[in-house]
Amino acid sequence: MNQTDLIIVGAGPGGYRAALYAVKNGLKVVIAENNHAGGTCLNEGCIPTKCFAHDASLFRNPLLSGVPVDFPKIQKRKQGVVEELRQGVESLMREPGITYINGDARFLSAKVLDINGEEYTAPNILIATGSYARKPPVEGVDSPYVLTSTEMLDINYVPRRLCIIGAGVIGMEFASAFQTFGSEVTVIEYLRECLPPVDRDIAKRLRKSLEKRGVRFYLQSAVKAIKDNCVIFDYKGNEEKKDVDVVLVATGRGANINGLNLENAGVSCSRSGIVVDDNMETNVRGVYAIGDVNGRIMLAHAAVFEGFRAVNHILGKTDHIRMDLVPSAIFTYPEAASVGLTEDACKQQGIVYTSRKGYYRSNGKAMVMEETDGLLKLLAAEDGHILGCHVYGAHAADIIQEVTALMNRDITIEELKDIIHIHPTLGEILQDAVI
Repeated sequence: MNQTDLIIVGAGPGGYRAALYAVKNGLKVVIAENNHAGGTCLNEGCIPTKCFAHDASLFRNPLLSGVPVDFPKIQKRKQGVVEELRQGVESLMREPGITYINGDARFLSAKVLDINGEEYTAPNILIATGSYARKPPVEGVDSPYVLTSTEMLDINYVPRRLCIIGAGVIGMEFASAFQTFGSEVTVIEYLRECLPPVDRDIAKRLRKSLEKRGVRFYLQSAVKAIKDNCVIFDYKGNEEKKDVDVVLVATGRGANINGLNLENAGVSCSRSGIVVDDNMETNVRGVYAIGDVNGRIMLAHAAVFEGFRAVNHILGKTDHIRMDLVPSAIFTYPEAASVGLTEDACKQQGIVYTSRKGYYRSNGKAMVMEETDGLLKLLAAEDGHILGCHVYGAHAADIIQEVTALMNRDITIEELKDIIHIHPTLGEILQDAVI
């Protein structure tokens, strides 16, 4: 039987970064991946969708007005980026101390796995198998023109009529990009507003912006069936029909646990995924689960730092990673990003807070960039500590990253006032909100 210090199942961002961190701290690692290195994020998620977002931004440039979209060229560039980054991850997995295996891993017992027919054992196991695109139980959902985000990223043409079911992050990013590429886009969402976890002011502004560009939203709507290139749905009590060429199902993702034989290890699962504590340890001592597979925070950067937390626990090291301060971004046009509590969360928790706002329209750099449509909202407690920040507008993700750093160091509004910001930059919007 092959023995090592740590076995990692899955080589996505959480898995491969955990492997590198572990070997730097003296552990020997075996990491198994049954698909491409880099996981969902690199191969069919974050990176390829951001390629689409980037190329869409080029076609919104007035200097390119009237230039036809060469979608095969866009696809070729996207695939080139993915392949180059994938090769980079594979190269990293050749670091001394790491044994990388391309193949399936299954639990035989709590500390023994079968990988490609060979048995491997370690005192610590880290599950990082990610998630899969979920399809709702709707008639016709398996039709060839009904795609998940995975298939949509490999489509070789721009659909004339694209219907997106689900107005979460995935749905909104595809809606924004493909509207620019030339699709007539319809979004059907069951809830009252798009982007449910996002601050409502930000979500509404983003939806309104997309509507101005021609995207049609049907909120509080339930899809009943998909047949004969037609989506049939209930819209506020009335049956509606929408003729389509392609349907994108973006109704969430599920934990990728099939085939792991977790029952052999005695690992507990819930509807969200593998159950873990704050150290990412399961109910079985020495078995950990990070990233999408535990269903806590389905973001690549969250998976990375959950992996660091798990390895630190294995090593007996204390860290100061704030898993309650995970920033997030939506790469639509314009962008949206957030960190910390929303206003609704403050109200639900009975927290007394103040709300301060900054506007892109009064920012010199935003005017120069012709990006004056935007809002920054900063929430603070009575003692001045920042509770959350939410931004809609150009480079929202970059602004939120600054706020995340400030919140990690418990900076107050008064202290933020004294931090000099470069002029002219979009970062001044943050300072304007507190002065």
